[in-house]
Amino acid sequence: MNEYFTLLKNEPVLRRLSTIQLIGYFGAWFSNVAIYTLLLDMNVSASIIAFTAMLHFLAGVVQAPFSGAIIDKMKPKNLMLFLLSIEIFATLFLIFVHDVHDLSLLYVLIFMKMAAASFYFTAEMSLLPKILSGKKLQSANELHSIIWSISYTLGMALSGFVVYWLGVQTAFILDTCMFLIGFILLYTLEIKVEFTKSGENLLQMMQDTFRYLKKSPHAIHLMLLHAFIGLTAFDALVALMVDTYYASVVATSLALGLLHASRAVGLVIGPMFLSKFINNKKIIYIFIFQGLAIWLWAALMKDFYLSLFASIVVGFFTTTLWSYTYTLLQKNIEQKYYGRIVAYNDMLFLSSAAFTSFMIGYLATNDYSLEFITVLIGVGFIVGGIYFAWILKTQSIQEIE
Repeated sequence: MNEYFTLLKNEPVLRRLSTIQLIGYFGAWFSNVAIYTLLLDMNVSASIIAFTAMLHFLAGVVQAPFSGAIIDKMKPKNLMLFLLSIEIFATLFLIFVHDVHDLSLLYVLIFMKMAAASFYFTAEMSLLPKILSGKKLQSANELHSIIWSISYTLGMALSGFVVYWLGVQTAFILDTCMFLIGFILLYTLEIKVEFTKSGENLLQMMQDTFRYLKKSPHAIHLMLLHAFIGLTAFDALVALMVDTYYASVVATSLALGLLHASRAVGLVIGPMFLSKFINNKKIIYIFIFQGLAIWLWAALMKDFYLSLFASIVVGFFTTTLWSYTYTLLQKNIEQKYYGRIVAYNDMLFLSSAAFTSFMIGYLATNDYSLEFITVLIGVGFIVGGIYFAWILKTQSIQEIE
C-alpha cells in the first residue's frame, strides 16, 4: 500500500485526478442504489431491471467509436470538464423520476449520464500514459481500480442506509453535489502534457486506427481479453438475487448496498496481495480462480450471509484482472493511438458488460435459475484464461516492467 501513497505524493496531477475519482465514484453509487431500489419498488419485471443495467454500459458502447478520435483532437482538461457538466445535469434530473410512467425519462438520463462517465473515463485513461510509464502506470491503474473499489464499498454501503432513511430523491441530490465538487477540483487543476492536435478529421483518424489494428493483431487480442472482465457486470444479477431470495430477510436498499459493498471489499484487498506477484503467465491462473470464485458464489447464493462472504471472494481477483489487462494493452500500443485504442477497448469491455446484463435478464425471464446463470459467468472466465494462454503462445506480448 505504501507504493500507492508514494506515487500520489510524487505525482500531483495523479493525486488530484484520484481525488476527483474518489468523490465522483462515491457519489455515483448513491444514485445507483437509488435507481435499483426505485425499480424494485415499482415491481417492474426482470427484463426491465436487466435493460436498465444494460443501459449503464450500452451508452459507452455507442459513443466509443467517436470518443477516441475526439480525445486525440481536444485538450484533456476542457473535454473532461464538459463531460462532468453533463453528468451533473443528468444526475440532478433523476429527481423527476417517480413511477413507471417516468421510465422513458429514466432511460434517457441513464444513457446521458453513463455515456459522459464512460467518455470521461476513456479520456482519463488516455491521459495517464502521457504522464506515467512502466510500473508507475501499472500502479496508477491499480490505484484507480482500488479507488473505484473503496468508493464502491463505502458508497454502496452508505447509500443503502441513505436511501432507506432519507429516500431515493435525496440520494440523487447528494450524487449531484459530489459531481459539483469534482468539477471544481478539476477546474482548478493545471495539467501539463504534450498535446498535438491532429490535422486529420474524425473519419480519417478512425480509418488510420483500423489500419494500425490490422497490422497489430496483438492489440485486438488484448482488447478482447480485457472484455472478459465485463462478465463481472453483476448489477442485474444482484438486484434479482435480492428480489428472489432476500426480500424477506432485509430491506431492499440495505441488501443491495451490503452485497455490492462486500464484493468491493474483495476488490480493494485483492491487489494488495496479488499485484507484486503477477506477470503474464500468472494472470492465466487469476482468470481461472475468478471463475472458481463465481462458482462458489452460485453455490452459496440462497443464504444471504454466506452470499456476502462469497461476494468478497469474487471481488478478490477482479481488480488485478482489470488493472493488469488494461496496463498490458497500454504497454503494447503506440502512444499516437492511445485515445482511440483505449476508446475501442472500452467499447468492447462495455459491450461485454451490456451483453452480460442482457443475458442475465433474458435467462431469468425464461426461468433459468440465478445459480445456473452465475455458473455460466464463471465458465466465461475459465475460457478467458485459456484464451490468454493461447495469446501468449501466438503473439509477441511485452511484460509490464
